[in-house]
Amino acid sequence: MPKNPEIKKVLVIGSGPIIIGQAAEFDYAGTQACRALREEGIEVVLLNSNPATIMTDKDIADHVYIEPLTVEVLERLILKEKPDSVLPTLGGQAGLNLAMELEERGFFAENKVRLIGTTALTIKKAEDRELFKETMEKIGEPVAASKVVENVEDGIAFAEEIGYPVVLRPAYTLGGSGGGIAEDRRALVEILQNGLRLSRVGQVLVERCIAGWKEIEYEVMRDGAGNVITVCNMENLDPVGVHTGDSIVVAPSQTLGDKEYQMLRSSALNIITELGITGGCNVQYALNPNSFEYCVIEVNPRVSRSSALASKATGYPIAKVAAKIALGYTLDEIKNAVTKKTYASFEPMLDYCVVKMPRLPFDKFITAKHTLGTQMKATGEVMAICTNFEGALMKAIRSLEQHVDSLMSYDYASLDDDELQRELRVVDDRRIWVIAEALRRGFSYDDIFALTKIDRWFIHKLDRLVRMEAELRRRPLTEELLRDAKRFEFPDHVIAALSGKTEAEVKAKRAEFKIYPGFKMVDTCAAEFAAETPYYYSVYDGENEAEETKPKKKVLVLGSGPIRIGQGIEFDFCSVHCTFTFRKEGYETIIVNNNPETVSTDFDIADKLYFEPLTPEDVEAIVNFEKPDGAVVQFGGQTAIKLTEALMKMGVPILGTAAEDVDAAEDRERFDAILQETGIPRAAGGTVFTAEEAKEIAHRLGYPVLVRPSYVLGGAGMRIAISDHDIDEYIGVINRYAQEHPILVDKYIQGIEVEVDAVCDGKDILIPGIMQHIERTGIHSGDSISVYPAQSLSETVKEKIVDYSEKLARALHVKGMINIQFIAKGEEVYVIEVNPRSSRTVPYISKVTGIPIIPLATRVICGHSIRELGYAPGLQKEADYIAVKMPVFSFEKIRGADICLGPEMKSTGECLGIAKSFNEALYKAFQGAGVKLPKYKNMIITVRDEDKAEIAPIAKRFEALGYRIFSTRGTAKALKEAGIKALEVRKLEQEHPNILDLILGHEMDLVIDTPPEGADREKDGFEIRRNAVETGVNVLTALDTAEASAPTDRAHAASALDTALRALTMANHQTDAIFSAKSDLDAIRDRLVAAISSISSDITDVNELHTDPAVFNPMVADAHAAIAEAQAALANTGDPLAALEHLRMSEATLDAALEPLRTKEEAYEKARAAAEAQISLAESAVAQAQRYVQGRRGAIDLELRSTLNNAESALSTAQRSLEDDPEAASTHAMNARALADSVMATPIQNFGGSWGQPTTGNGSYTGSSLGDFLLWSTLFSNSGSHHRDDFDPFHSGSSSSGSGWSFASGGGSDWGSGGSDWGSGGRSSASGSF
Repeated sequence: MPKNPEIKKVLVIGSGPIIIGQAAEFDYAGTQACRALREEGIEVVLLNSNPATIMTDKDIADHVYIEPLTVEVLERLILKEKPDSVLPTLGGQAGLNLAMELEERGFFAENKVRLIGTTALTIKKAEDRELFKETMEKIGEPVAASKVVENVEDGIAFAEEIGYPVVLRPAYTLGGSGGGIAEDRRALVEILQNGLRLSRVGQVLVERCIAGWKEIEYEVMRDGAGNVITVCNMENLDPVGVHTGDSIVVAPSQTLGDKEYQMLRSSALNIITELGITGGCNVQYALNPNSFEYCVIEVNPRVSRSSALASKATGYPIAKVAAKIALGYTLDEIKNAVTKKTYASFEPMLDYCVVKMPRLPFDKFITAKHTLGTQMKATGEVMAICTNFEGALMKAIRSLEQHVDSLMSYDYASLDDDELQRELRVVDDRRIWVIAEALRRGFSYDDIFALTKIDRWFIHKLDRLVRMEAELRRRPLTEELLRDAKRFEFPDHVIAALSGKTEAEVKAKRAEFKIYPGFKMVDTCAAEFAAETPYYYSVYDGENEAEETKPKKKVLVLGSGPIRIGQGIEFDFCSVHCTFTFRKEGYETIIVNNNPETVSTDFDIADKLYFEPLTPEDVEAIVNFEKPDGAVVQFGGQTAIKLTEALMKMGVPILGTAAEDVDAAEDRERFDAILQETGIPRAAGGTVFTAEEAKEIAHRLGYPVLVRPSYVLGGAGMRIAISDHDIDEYIGVINRYAQEHPILVDKYIQGIEVEVDAVCDGKDILIPGIMQHIERTGIHSGDSISVYPAQSLSETVKEKIVDYSEKLARALHVKGMINIQFIAKGEEVYVIEVNPRSSRTVPYISKVTGIPIIPLATRVICGHSIRELGYAPGLQKEADYIAVKMPVFSFEKIRGADICLGPEMKSTGECLGIAKSFNEALYKAFQGAGVKLPKYKNMIITVRDEDKAEIAPIAKRFEALGYRIFSTRGTAKALKEAGIKALEVRKLEQEHPNILDLILGHEMDLVIDTPPEGADREKDGFEIRRNAVETGVNVLTALDTAEASAPTDRAHAASALDTALRALTMANHQTDAIFSAKSDLDAIRDRLVAAISSISSDITDVNELHTDPAVFNPMVADAHAAIAEAQAALANTGDPLAALEHLRMSEATLDAALEPLRTKEEAYEKARAAAEAQISLAESAVAQAQRYVQGRRGAIDLELRSTLNNAESALSTAQRSLEDDPEAASTHAMNARALADSVMATPIQNFGGSWGQPTTGNGSYTGSSLGDFLLWSTLFSNSGSHHRDDFDPFHSGSSSSGSGWSFASGGGSDWGSGGSDWGSGGRSSASGSF
């Protein structure tokens, strides 16, 4: 079947920022597919918000849009670019969800756009849990007993029907987000609430738990003609119950018999055929280890994480083939790009074993739970290839870069047998090390299987490694033993430690016995056909298949290894561009890397690819065979930098900045000498190895001090210490692993953090731009919001930054990249650190300035000068637009991790917002990061003492936007003194209800919590922040971020509210808006929350004012009863109006009894606070009543309008009398609230129409809430959507009008007035504009 001639222009949806569950595999797949489409002459439009990826390079697609992945943006992009097709299967779950929303709205049909690569029905059948179950039952494929639920009550009922434990799987989520295994009702409720919140369609599948069965995956392909093949089958070492992304995965499967293999293969091909998928598909199975019983777990109708692994494991380019199938080609028409002889219809065959191991982030989140389950936690993964499982596993272990190199890396010798048995039951990241210890003690395979459910075949293989350890300890190191140890991939230094020899002696013995690795080729067809693409792995048994080449120049490019927090996809971007440029300069390029998710390990990026661990021994084997003319280490992050010394010992020249100059930047004494020589100031400090030495420096400098290890990336181990106790704790954390280099202790300076990436040719320096961090120093640069161009630096400061950068680059003899971080305090500039290498900001600054930094740096390394390359040295001209890089976090996935930001990096990815104004760019960045709009307009502010002065203006801005602010006593007092209404809530350690209850009530939009510094005190807010994240509340832990999130002044806020009101008026005129029961009840629920807070303050006063128990105990008991009644109402199990009345009456009784005990001033303050609370509640009630009446104006009689007028009048009187007579103000406010409530409670007859029907209670309405939808869509303005008349926000490409970057000039009009920026709330509206 030839290519579909109707497909000429395709829109590819990317996956957005890197998060746990959706990582670089989509960058790799998307890049491969875009290149395949362009190869076929297709015009490609790309939408993605991630600036760190190769995928968003301007030469990957014809038109690149780095914009938020939202329905609104996608619609406007389609209207502008007019593609005939959309390919949604390369953007992970984000791409599928967006496509489904537009399909369901009818937008694609309306604009004559087709979905290719899949259909909406296919996506629904695979992703909708109920449809999936029906489809599987239709074709006779077994699935676990299950039910789709949309509320907690139904989930509880079904779970108790089938019995615990149960598995919970939310629909339309990625990486198992919101899912888990519930052992009992309590766990079920907790996981189910979170899952329903995260699911796009509010559905969660509750199913029979089959934990303990084998988990098997099949990667299959199908074309439009119905041809189907199996690309690869994979087996998880862990049984069902551990997310496949967190499991050790083996390809091909090792424990299946032929009957089981063929049974599941036939099932997978039946499923892809029934679903009608065209392209790639991943099918996951659970297989009973004791029978042939199996069930289908799930199907991913798109390119997935497993697709990337299968593709790299087999050499079969799944994404490329899927893209060509989407164009109409059949499998037998697509040539295999690896062999160049066979076709894509030829099923890959493997004559080797592949092991994937997850890279888990527990080294960054020390407090996090290490247990693994159905919700993914890994940030990345490594892949290793060998001819045997043992060797592949040992390679994978040392590829992790987590201070592990064998099954002896974690010591469990101190546990007794009972403790070890308990440990075997724990499923965590160290489970194979525990099994190894059990095997050393003689535990039987059956006993270990019974406790772990890990197949006995894998236990046997682990035992072979354990036995090899014992043999190396026991026997002399003969040639036979050494060969066997190397065949199992034991590194030389491990063999040396076990045999009592030195590493040099082991290496000499290998040379004596001629024990060297050979290199075999990944060819997709078990050597049946020759491969054209040199893609190698090392073995110690087998002939060498690598071809020796002798070009004029040969360069070794060292990759960055697994993606982890602190060293992400940005470095792969650098490695790939470096490789492309070296090839253009005439070099033969060789990449060494072990990450299956990345573009750098794609089959056609370099001339040769070695899929190997990045350790000195493994790299040396490649060097000895290839004999490169040089190696480049400055683009592979800390992984590559750490290999510099070893490469020099191998005799390999380091291209670019010399190793001794890199060391000079890291060595404290040498760097201080350079700073003194150049006259550049830095924070005072010193180097230490022990806590005592650190405390001595800290005492000399004065606290606070910054403590950090040297030679690290991502701020690993970096902390701010404010006491000796902190020093002891932090040094202990750093020294968990042996330190080859000293620890740095610096005086902590608070100021503006600034960063530059630059290229230096040894003489001149090119600085594309200066980036400013919104958060002050103390927050890691990778976690800070970064702005280009810098917004608040004086020309003097900028000149100093350029001058210091030039001096440092020359002093360090930099050839290539340099990254420098500064602190600007007033007009002074201090150096924080200098890294003569690429950094994580390189892709971002390259894309927003249009300067190709990595190609320039590579050409400089090759001998060109900056001037020769056509650039004037110095700081380049600033852009006339603003770019904001926003960090993206995955805290929700890491249970138990503290989300508080500090000097150690915690973000997993980033997105970009670009606009003509800072506020709009910031808004777009927030939107791209998935920060949701306010729903309830409730927020919590609780800040440390030193931030109380700064919080007031920020809180004022939020208050001006209509937020209700809740605070603990100290913060509430500071806010009230600044004239800001703040409702006081109890602290976490105080009796219920307290601040945690407020968060768990699911009605907060935002928490601002700045934790105190220090090892002990920083734990105080941990539970608040953790629970906020897990209930979906946005949390800000830095005041600078909070300030950026709030609009800049009351005028902007007023403008926003005015815009919203005018928009709402128009909506009322156009639609006769109807407010549903939920809208009405929400207002009452809001008032209940505030009333609980108010009466809780009275209860606290009873305890503090030494009251008479005989008098007050009955009142307090009634107050608690009122609170309990209110909480029941909030949980939808009580009458909210009755509960509100009970709270009012109880609080009035308590206030009357307490009044004589309070001093006059206290009584006034109390009365004023109570009046403020009552006025706030009254304002909400009256506003709700006004909306209620406006939305039903045609059905409202004069009497009801009169009641509303009286409520408004009472509220106005309350507001006027607040200062002089707060008690009277309370009375008027309560009267206003009562009148407003009476309006809300009045039934309106014959007012429901087709949108909703009257209910029997309170006169409220059920049914679709069009008015509610319109209200919130217009109140979007408060957060600042800003549309422009011409949609070209970040567009690159080579169209007929030219190529390069172009930006829209803005404009746009909102409803009746000029558009305004983010924070001011202007929402522009023009048909088809953006």
